[in-house]
Amino acid sequence: MSGNVRARRPASPPPGSHSMTSQRFPHPRQDHLDADARREAATKGYVPGRAKSYPPGGINITSGEVKLLLVIVLVACAVRFYRLSRPNSVVFDEVHFGKFASKYIKTQYFVDVHPPLAKLLITLAGWLFGYDGQFDFKDIGKLYENVPYVAMRMVPATLGVATVPLAYLTLRALDCRATTALLASLFITFENGLVTQSRHILLDSPLVFFTALTTFAWSGFCNEDKHRPFTESWWTWLILSGLSLGAVFSCKWVGLFTIATVGVSTIYQLWMLLGDLRVPPRLFIKHFTARALCLIAIPAIFYMSMFQIHFLLLQSSGDGDGFMSSEFQHTLSGRGMKDTFADVAIGSEVTLRHVNTQGGYLHSHPSMYPGGSKQQQITLYPHRDHNNDWRIVNATQGDPAGTDWANTPLQWITPGMRIRLRHLATDKNLHSHDVRPPVSDVDFQNEVSGYGFAGFDGDGNDDWFVEIDQGDKRDKESSKRLRTLRTTFRLRHALTGCYLFSHKVKLPEWAFEQQEVTCNKNAVKENSLWKIETSTHEALPENAPKVNYRLPGFFAKFLELQQVMWTTNAGLTDRHTFDSRPDAWPRIRRGINFWVKDHRQIYLLGNPWVWWLSSAAVVAYVAVRGLLILRAKRGYKDFNNTTVVKYDNLCGFLFIGWALHYFPFYIMARQLFLHHYFPALYFAILLFCAVFDFLTSTLRPKVRLQIAAVLIVIAIWNFQHFSPLAYGTPWTKTKCNNAKWLKNWDFSCNDFLDDYSQYKGLAVATPQKSATATIGNGRAEIVVDNMAQQKVDDKEEEENTSTFINKPEPGRDIFAGEPVKDIRSEAQVRAQAKVPADPPADEEKIISTFAHKPVQEEVKVEVKKEDEKKEEKKEEKEEKGETTAEKKEAETKDDEAKAQDDLTGVDPVHEPTKKAEGPLAEEEFVADKVAQELYSDDINTD
Repeated sequence: MSGNVRARRPASPPPGSHSMTSQRFPHPRQDHLDADARREAATKGYVPGRAKSYPPGGINITSGEVKLLLVIVLVACAVRFYRLSRPNSVVFDEVHFGKFASKYIKTQYFVDVHPPLAKLLITLAGWLFGYDGQFDFKDIGKLYENVPYVAMRMVPATLGVATVPLAYLTLRALDCRATTALLASLFITFENGLVTQSRHILLDSPLVFFTALTTFAWSGFCNEDKHRPFTESWWTWLILSGLSLGAVFSCKWVGLFTIATVGVSTIYQLWMLLGDLRVPPRLFIKHFTARALCLIAIPAIFYMSMFQIHFLLLQSSGDGDGFMSSEFQHTLSGRGMKDTFADVAIGSEVTLRHVNTQGGYLHSHPSMYPGGSKQQQITLYPHRDHNNDWRIVNATQGDPAGTDWANTPLQWITPGMRIRLRHLATDKNLHSHDVRPPVSDVDFQNEVSGYGFAGFDGDGNDDWFVEIDQGDKRDKESSKRLRTLRTTFRLRHALTGCYLFSHKVKLPEWAFEQQEVTCNKNAVKENSLWKIETSTHEALPENAPKVNYRLPGFFAKFLELQQVMWTTNAGLTDRHTFDSRPDAWPRIRRGINFWVKDHRQIYLLGNPWVWWLSSAAVVAYVAVRGLLILRAKRGYKDFNNTTVVKYDNLCGFLFIGWALHYFPFYIMARQLFLHHYFPALYFAILLFCAVFDFLTSTLRPKVRLQIAAVLIVIAIWNFQHFSPLAYGTPWTKTKCNNAKWLKNWDFSCNDFLDDYSQYKGLAVATPQKSATATIGNGRAEIVVDNMAQQKVDDKEEEENTSTFINKPEPGRDIFAGEPVKDIRSEAQVRAQAKVPADPPADEEKIISTFAHKPVQEEVKVEVKKEDEKKEEKKEEKEEKGETTAEKKEAETKDDEAKAQDDLTGVDPVHEPTKKAEGPLAEEEFVADKVAQELYSDDINTD
């Protein structure tokens, strides 16, 4: 045909005729579709004669699928709620999270490395069912008494059940077939690890649930965004995604990886919008603003609101006070401080607080270093105590006995002034010399000790120069002289030039694990800064200026707690018997021993079939995606295929979710466990099902269903094969040994009996108080107590129990991983410090005992035994006719032995008074001082 000839346009319809369809573009629902296409269009709502109806979130499920989903939920309930009341004793980390629920109910402040949402949900369940918070959750295996533990376990179990339909709906939202969604939901239902974790008072089940909820909500939003943005449904899914992100981050900080997953997807969406010339800049800004508002602001507000609830509940003083700053502590009931004098002068009685480490107050007690100078210990102690009280003395004038400070003219402490600090309780000076510290044994660190005795002025090694670092902008005088709570200063040793210093290092048991104080010649400035917290002086009138802490608001408390949580989390580097590294997780090389008792065991182990298939799917996706990239470089047009593009986008999103929840753990030095892989496992399971959907896309539905059924049956068989480890039900040694498919699976088969018939008459043992020693730091270790056979006839059943020693993470000191022992002073120290035995009611300082009650009781028993032994010796000596002198000598030795035993495990304040220890005895020191006066050229360097 010639190029000048045009094709004739179809004739216009005659007037009055109304054609319902165009000849060039026939109606998509009627004219050009065959029978199969019409049937498929009908399933999607494209019914002839109706307008197109788009389902919410693009999730188009039939009524038959709804019924199927209800059946799946019932199966999941049966799997996770089965024997939920067993065991009726504490399991694994219920030691921690159950105790946190108790503290919430009792409003006692504590610190945990995890955000509060999941703990608040568990606490709410316990409170609704009448829990009073009195159970201590002290040891694994401890029998629950007056605790609605089943209700508390129902929270993670219910959320574990809810994860199952979310997996189904997520894959349907991602345009996978119903068979594929069914496979994913049943894989998660019968995954042993998820089942085990969801049946106890633990945080990982809520974490996985909110991760699944976020993935589902985001998938729905993406569908709405493709269909029609800025509709009411579009905003609903976007806001739901933001709330889910806030919830997952409020359970554990691992939720940051979920935020990163959604963030990567959001950046991809915005990048595509930016390159679309049909999208004007104003519309792009609208898209960007909407996502920033819902995916950043809403999660942040939700996260902070959880901490606001946390602060509102925990208004009383608790064992977490020592982790927080003084300002924070004074917001808690029972920790308020009376107003104290702002002025500090020579003769003032003060308490010095370390600024940087929050280790506490400059402290001393009547206990000597075992090595070095063997002088009195100087430490940092986090609690208020009269052993924290010091008097500032002018080093150039001394501290004559009986000084009338009330009538002595006030002399302010100014920069460069040479002072001494006299410990009021023991009458010793803050002292340093060229002796290495007991722990930080390096050349640039010197020991700090308490040295001297009553009536002794001290020597040059007791002298310190005051160096003011900075004052408060609101108080101009605080930069010119020491002012309470306003001036930050350093103390430089007069003879050696080192600075009074403390850092995140704990002293051993002989110093009651308090924080080390040294004199550092190369001191980091932040660790050598001090503040005076309280100050009193007899010469100051009552109307003299007084100061107190400026109480922080919510944001200041929130930011401080985040810093403490980060520091604590990073400090959990100690090894644990059942910890593992990320490279072992996809292969499920080993699990975690949760509980062993009564010849039963709970051991966290995944379903091998599910784990290995999901890991294989990850490897397969990486291999195929790499192959497609190589083919594209060689000119192949694989990405022009719509099916390839669809599954590449689908699998790519799930792979990014898996990678972002897995690879960051490689850079973490902290303690890691198998359950840290669970969020990544969820994405890996969905990825396997997406690969299954692609591989079976060309098969008939019946064949696809048969293949899925085989995979499900194998998964169920694996689940029941290892179910005794999930439920703590009877098992035999033979079956246990046969189930050890990998040598790294270290569940204890010797704890099981040889035959099921032996379990029939087996009584449940009553947990006994653990007497095992603590091993390691951080999370409690597994210790197996090897018991003999049970004595059923005598009703004294013995246990064969693997227990975790109670050492909760929040109780750990953030600097060294050990809780600070509550060591305080007995009445003898009160008398020595001339403090009334009964302090005024408004006095905030605490005077307590070094020894805890159980230790005191043991000491009393030992003393009683020694008294009985002494009486027996007396009678024997009288029968043998020993002389009176011999009897007195024997009694004296027994008394000394008794006194020595009385010191075991208690404060050294009970130690009998002896002459002062140190490099020189009193007489020698006096003689040496006289020699110095006579021969001034000689210098005593201590």
